[in-house]
Amino acid sequence: MMEETKLLQWSVIRSLLAILQWWAFNVTVIIMNKWIFQKLDFKFPLSVSCIHFICSAIGAYLMIKVFKVKPLITVDPEDRWRRIFPMSFVFCINIVLGNVSLRYIPVSFMQTIKSFTPATTVVLQWLVWRKYFDWRIWASLVPIVGGILLTSVTELSFNMLGFCAALFGCLATSTKTILAESLLHGYKFDSINTVYYMAPFATMILAVPAMLLEGNGVLEWLHTHESLCSSLIIIFSSGVLAFCLNFSIFYVIHSTTAVTFNVAGNLKVAVAVLISWLIFRNPISGLNAIGCAVTLVGCTFYGYVRHLLSQQPPGTPTPRTPRTPRTPLNRMELLPLVNDKLDDKV
Repeated sequence: MMEETKLLQWSVIRSLLAILQWWAFNVTVIIMNKWIFQKLDFKFPLSVSCIHFICSAIGAYLMIKVFKVKPLITVDPEDRWRRIFPMSFVFCINIVLGNVSLRYIPVSFMQTIKSFTPATTVVLQWLVWRKYFDWRIWASLVPIVGGILLTSVTELSFNMLGFCAALFGCLATSTKTILAESLLHGYKFDSINTVYYMAPFATMILAVPAMLLEGNGVLEWLHTHESLCSSLIIIFSSGVLAFCLNFSIFYVIHSTTAVTFNVAGNLKVAVAVLISWLIFRNPISGLNAIGCAVTLVGCTFYGYVRHLLSQQPPGTPTPRTPRTPRTPLNRMELLPLVNDKLDDKV
């Protein structure tokens, strides 16, 4: 009995530590990215994303090939271009849009908009694949959409470009999730192997646009910026921490349940909003805070409904809501391939 109690206590402590380190990496990366754009005046989201991809590719290689933390999942050379490359392209767009939105809008607003992802995922699956969803799924989207609308209308630091970037980032995340079900069918990727295969492709995709569109600006910044050494350390550290975030996701998935992960993910958004406000002091109205809270409650309810439906025995479809064979139900399929709240930032 004593041993069972100790095991239970250790399990709870392990889950708590996993969640806390995930929160720490996620919030730190988001705050650092905002700091880079706002305080360091390094207004080059493509270059920041490219640095993150390079650091993540190196980190994944070290974890798999050198330290052997995870075994390498073998992918056929043909599948790398036919399956992995299209995923990497959408993955790249997702990360870039997230960083573009961070440049123009506060962290609090960006994080709230990114919470719109469940709604865009369901709508896209309904429109593109003609999937049918339980009525409770649609009901859970109501507070998410309502909270987003309230937050957008009352945002005091509203910027149309930043808003559109965050919104299209949600669409990119949803597209990535849908593509993963078909393109990566048969490959059981974890977050480390995902980065191992996708980060090099994403770097290749992004390097040329970054040099053409931002190269001159980066060179000018390097020649004119004061305290260059410390600024470069911060920029490259954000890339290292972005990879660590992916590693932390791998750890937290194996240490918590799906419901715990869902609740912790939404609480993480609240923590990021609070810390960003304490650091950057962006103005937040009362209605804006209410809208953010309503959105997070809706996301939590959405995750809870998905969990309830996943507990149903196979072959027991709900009335008028037939389940298609590829409808994602387990927690691994519901998770973004890397991180949605950086979400996502690799």
